[in-house]
Amino acid sequence: MANFSRGFGLGLLTGAVLGSITAVLVAPDKGSNTRSRLSYQIQTYIDELRSLIDELRDENFSVNSAKAQSDEVVEDAKKKAEDLLREAEDLLSNINRDSA
Repeated sequence: MANFSRGFGLGLLTGAVLGSITAVLVAPDKGSNTRSRLSYQIQTYIDELRSLIDELRDENFSVNSAKAQSDEVVEDAKKKAEDLLREAEDLLSNINRDSA
């Protein structure tokens, strides 16, 4: 999922840059208008990039959180399995001792 997000973000950024360049070259306008539009577009792209970075950070946090939870579940399962083995060994030793 992270590779998809990273690839999507890179594609979005590349498309935005190429679209901006094409727009400037194809539809020339007064210098002040062009600078104003470019400034607005750049700010929009920066905001989108920040949003994407925040999303990736949240996703990374979610993955780390899930990994920590799964590690905790595995550790708990190991402890329970060890307890069950210990109880089974105790039962077997009691059965062997009672039958002897």
